[in-house]
Amino acid sequence: AIDDPDITIDELMEYIKGPDFPTGGVIMGKSGIRSAYHTGRGKVIMRAKAEIEELDGGKTRIVVSELPYQVNKAKLEKYINDLVRDGKIDGISSTRDESDENMHFIIELKRDANPNIVLNNLYKFTQMQDTFGVIFLALVDNEPKILNLREMIDYYIAHQKDVIVRRTKFDLAKAEERLHILEGYKIAIDNIDEVIKIIRASKSIPDSKLALQERFGLSDPQSTAIVQMQLGRLSGLEREKVENEFEQLSAKIADFNDILANEYCVLEIVKTDLTNIKAKYGDDRKTSI
Repeated sequence: AIDDPDITIDELMEYIKGPDFPTGGVIMGKSGIRSAYHTGRGKVIMRAKAEIEELDGGKTRIVVSELPYQVNKAKLEKYINDLVRDGKIDGISSTRDESDENMHFIIELKRDANPNIVLNNLYKFTQMQDTFGVIFLALVDNEPKILNLREMIDYYIAHQKDVIVRRTKFDLAKAEERLHILEGYKIAIDNIDEVIKIIRASKSIPDSKLALQERFGLSDPQSTAIVQMQLGRLSGLEREKVENEFEQLSAKIADFNDILANEYCVLEIVKTDLTNIKAKYGDDRKTSI
C-alpha cells in the first residue's frame, strides 16, 4: 500500500489471502473472506483438518489433526460421544485423544460404516465445522468504526508514521540537548585554566555557575554540566573525544531533521521496521483455504 497508493482491495487480497489461525484448520471458500475485506463484516466457515485412514481388516478411522479456532478438543470429544450415545450419529465405535505437541484425535469407525458419511455428519452436527464471525471494528479518532481492509491498512500506516515522527522528535530533542552540553565543554576546553580558576575561587556551586555564565556566555545547563564534573576530569577532557561526539551528534541531528521534513523518509522507515518484524517473526501459513 505504501509502494502503490492506488492498490485496490482485490489486489491486496493477492497478498493477504485470508485469516490465519494459530490452530490451523481449513477455511471453506472465499466469499466470507471477500465480504469481510470489502465491508468489514463477514462469516468464515471453518472446518477441522481430518483424514480418513484405512486399517487392516477393512476397518477405517478418522484422524483429526487441526480444529477450527477456539474449539475445545475435550468438549468436542464429549459432544461426539453424546451424539453417538443418543443415536444421532451412526458408525462410530470409539474416540480417543493421542495428542502430544501435535494434535492427534482419533475417531474409530465400525466395520460397516461409510467414513465419508460419518465425516460429513461430524461437520454437520459438531464444531468440527464452525463459523467464525469477522468484524473489523476499530477506534478511529476515538470513535468506533467498521473498516474495510484498505482502510485498516491506511490507518495502520498513518499510526506508524505518527510513531516514527514522535520517536524522531524525541531522539532529536535528546541529541540537541547533548550537543548543547558538548558546545559548553568545547568552550571549557578552550579556556580550561580560567574555568578551573573561576570554580576554585567561587564560594558555592551557584556562584561558580553564575560566574561561568557571565564570563563565557554559557547557558544554565552548560554551566551546570561543567561545575558538576570533577576538576580532574574537567582538566583531562580530551578535545578529540568531545569533537568526535560533537560531529556524530551533528550528523544524527541532520538525519533526524531530514526525516521530519520528508514523508518519503518516514515511510521508508515504516517499511524497514515492518520488514524487520517479518524477518524476525514471520512463519508459514497454518490455515489452508
